[in-house]
Amino acid sequence: MASIDKFKELKSLIDGLEGDADKFFTKGNSAAGTRVRKGLQDIKTLAQDLRLGIQGLKNQK
Repeated sequence: MASIDKFKELKSLIDGLEGDADKFFTKGNSAAGTRVRKGLQDIKTLAQDLRLGIQGLKNQK
């Protein structure tokens, strides 16, 4: 089910990746790149769940 909490969780995941993204892109830290890739996969999953929840709520109306 979609909720504002899920949206906030999505924002938090994105914000949390900023440091590792910076380490990867500016310093070439490959471990940070791995963490970014994993985080992006988590974001993808959460975003899809949120999308489906929003569509479900929309269809109920």
